[in-house]
Amino acid sequence: MLQRLQSASRRALLLAGLAALPLAPALAQTAPAPTGTSTGTLRVVLSNELTSIDPVVSTAAFVRNHGFMVYDQLFALDGKGLPQPQMVGAHTVSADAMTHRFTLRDGLAFHDGQPVRAADAVASIRRWGARDVVGKALLAATASLDVIDDKTFELKLARPFGPVTESLARATGSALFVMPERIAQTPATTAITDPTGSGPFILDPGAWRIGDRTVYRRNPNYRPRPEPADGLAGGKVVKIERLEWVAMPDAAVAGSALTNGEIDFIEHPAPDLLPLLQRSRGVTVGLINPIGSMVWLRLNHSQPPFNDPRARQALLHAIDQKEVLQGMGIPTEDQVPYCPAYFMCGTPIESAAGAVGLRNAEPEKARALLREAGYANQPVVFLNGADNPLNNGATLVLAEQFKRAGLTMDVQTMDWATVTVRRNRREAPSQGGWNAFVTIANALDAGNPLSNFYMASPCEGGLTGWPCDTKLDELRRAWWEEADATKRAALLEAVHARAYEVLPYINAGQFRTKSAWRSNLSGILAATVPVFWNVERK
Repeated sequence: MLQRLQSASRRALLLAGLAALPLAPALAQTAPAPTGTSTGTLRVVLSNELTSIDPVVSTAAFVRNHGFMVYDQLFALDGKGLPQPQMVGAHTVSADAMTHRFTLRDGLAFHDGQPVRAADAVASIRRWGARDVVGKALLAATASLDVIDDKTFELKLARPFGPVTESLARATGSALFVMPERIAQTPATTAITDPTGSGPFILDPGAWRIGDRTVYRRNPNYRPRPEPADGLAGGKVVKIERLEWVAMPDAAVAGSALTNGEIDFIEHPAPDLLPLLQRSRGVTVGLINPIGSMVWLRLNHSQPPFNDPRARQALLHAIDQKEVLQGMGIPTEDQVPYCPAYFMCGTPIESAAGAVGLRNAEPEKARALLREAGYANQPVVFLNGADNPLNNGATLVLAEQFKRAGLTMDVQTMDWATVTVRRNRREAPSQGGWNAFVTIANALDAGNPLSNFYMASPCEGGLTGWPCDTKLDELRRAWWEEADATKRAALLEAVHARAYEVLPYINAGQFRTKSAWRSNLSGILAATVPVFWNVERK
C-alpha cells in the first residue's frame, strides 16, 4: 500500500515539477515584480481555498483563517497558549469570580467606519454561543450578559466556570470573532454574507473568485495594540498592502511557484517536496505550529455500522498510526510513532488513560468486534478531501487498513470544500450521507475537555458526526467547573478514559507539519494558524 501511495513515478512527477512546471494559470496575469522589489503584495497558498465566510456556521479551518484576516477578538492566545486582552482594554473580576466586567479599548472601528460597541461584542458572543461547544458551555453557566454602556459589558455567572477569558479567546472550532451587531443578529443557523469586521485586513469581494484567489487589503484604520505580536495576541501590525490567498491545489505546481518566487508562502507543502524545498535557494522551511498536528478520524454515530460503539472500537485494532504517517509521506523525524492522547502528546495535559490499540494493527480483534456489532458487509462511505495531500494520504492508508479488518470500503473522492458540505448531511450513506472522514487538527483544536469541539457529545445540536454520550459530557462539564487542580487532573483522566469507550473520534497519528516561505520574508509568526500581520519583505 505504501509503495502504491509513494510510487517512483509519483515522486518523480512531484520533484521534477519544482523545476519544470510552468507558471500556474491563476498567476500568469499577475506575475510579481523582479526579485528585490517589494510590490506590497503577499501571495500565499493555504491548505484549502476560501469557499465560505461564516466562522459560526462553519468550523472549517479555511473559514477560521479568513476570520483572523477580517475580524478581531476580545482576547487572543499568546505564544504560550495563554489568553491576553485584544479588543478588551480593561477587565475586572469580582472577589467570588462570578462577575466579569469588560471595557473595550479606544480606537476600535469596523471596516464601514462605525465604532465597535459593547452591543456588538455581546451580540457576537450570543451568536457564537448558540453553536460552538465552548460558547454553549459558557452561556449555559451565565446568569446574564448585559451592555453597560457603549464600551462596557458585564457577564454574571450562575455557577462556577473557570475558563472565561480562555473561552473568549476561542481560536478554533467556531472561533469567537466580533461582528457588527446588525450582522451578529443573523440566526446562528443562517450563513452570513457580509464580511464586515474590524480586523487588520479587509476582504475585497469583487476580487474573490473561487478556484482562483481571495484578495484582502490592509485596513488603513486598524489600530494595533502596543505590545509586540506574540502568537495570535499583541500588535497586529500589517506591513503589506495586499494579500492574495491563491487557489493552487496541485502540490507540485505550488512548490514550483514558491521556488520561482511566484508565490511567497505555502502552509502545508506536500511532504514529498520538503527535501527539495529545503535545498532550494531563496526558500525557508520552518514551523508555524510547534506542537504539531493530528489526524482525526470522524465517524458518523447516527448511521450503521458506527452507531454501535463496538464497531467504532474495532477501528482501534485496525489502525497502525505509524503506517498512517508513513503513507502520508511524513518524514521520520516529524512523526510521533504512537500517540494515544486526545489532547495531543507533548502538551501539559497529555494522557493515555483508557487507551487501546492504535500502535500495532490486529485485524482479527477488529473483525471479532465488527461481528459482535452485527456488521453486514454494507459499504462504508469514506469521504476523501483529495485536494489536501495530507488528508488524501491518511484516508487512503486508513481505507486499506479497514479493508484488512473486514470492512467494505467505498472511498469517495472530492475536494475539501465539498466534504465540509457533505459531512453535514444526516441521510443514510446510500442516499448521499457518509460514514467517515479525516480532518487534520492542531493543538488549538485539541485543547482540553472543553475546547476540543470534536470531543463534545451533546446528543442534540452536536457537531457533524452527532456523537451522543451523556456521561462523557457530564465529565467534561465537571472538569471545567472544578477549581481544585488535583481534582481537575483526576477528572481529566476520567474524561480521557470515557472517550476511549465511546470514541467521539479516533486519533490516527500525530506529526509535525512544516511550512515554507520565501527567505526574503521576515516576521512569520509561530501562531499555529497562518496569520500575516507582522510579515514584511526584507
